[in-house]
Amino acid sequence: MFGTMISNMMVKPGQSPLFDNPEDHGLEYENVEFKTEDGVTLRGWLINGGSDKVIVQTHFGVQCNRGGWTPKGHGPITPWKQDIQFLRQAKYLVGQGYSVLMYDMRGHGESDLGPIPWVSWGPEEAKDVIAAVDFVTARFPDASIGLLSICMGAASTTYAYGRDNGLATRPNIKAIVAVQPLLYTCFVEALGMPGFMTRAGEKVSEKRLGFDMGAPNFIDDAPKISVPTLVVQNSNDPWTKMGMVEDYFQALGVEKELKLLDLEKSRFAAYDYIGAHPDDVMGWFDKFV
Repeated sequence: MFGTMISNMMVKPGQSPLFDNPEDHGLEYENVEFKTEDGVTLRGWLINGGSDKVIVQTHFGVQCNRGGWTPKGHGPITPWKQDIQFLRQAKYLVGQGYSVLMYDMRGHGESDLGPIPWVSWGPEEAKDVIAAVDFVTARFPDASIGLLSICMGAASTTYAYGRDNGLATRPNIKAIVAVQPLLYTCFVEALGMPGFMTRAGEKVSEKRLGFDMGAPNFIDDAPKISVPTLVVQNSNDPWTKMGMVEDYFQALGVEKELKLLDLEKSRFAAYDYIGAHPDDVMGWFDKFV
């Protein structure tokens, strides 16, 4: 029982119904869908910024979707008290002359499940990032692309650089903003769950996914990232290990910057910050995209 409960918390898909819409933010958009290399249909919004400079936003995992995160439906105890609307940063980016692709990763929002019908924390979702970049490239052959990759989105993007025929072979990608990349093992350690509960959950998740969640390590793929990368991290985040963030940053072999935020003691504070203060983060794209 404990194992299933813990595994559901970590890898159960479909916990994030879509709650926001570009129309409510005055944005011109179209609903789009595209397929991954393994045949999964992903759905999203292509928001018109009037140019073929395109930011591809990849959200964080499990309880999130392309629109962001809402506390509704998660009970009285939540890590953040209000909606985190990713369309705020999209609106800012449109104002700066970018078009924006916001899409749901497999098992999230309105996208389909993958052949492995669970959230893998990046190894499977890496295929989604590649498909999103290829979709933009097909629509805008001369596109200059920036990747805004949040938490599991940052992990997925990094894994996508490590794949054969992955993002390293897409020369139209010009820059990355990686917000709070997180290894599964660091998250579990930071939660401080009793060992027997952790082990029980990992046993169930391994049966579901077909691999040990503690084994994949996207830091191993960080040296394969080939474009300037800004790493954004709340230094007061209680759900990570700052040493892991530093290891990721040091593994990057490109022009890079580590932006440490001094926010309240919540991981979600940084997710909210990028929408509340987009000018403080998105300038990285202005330099390179």
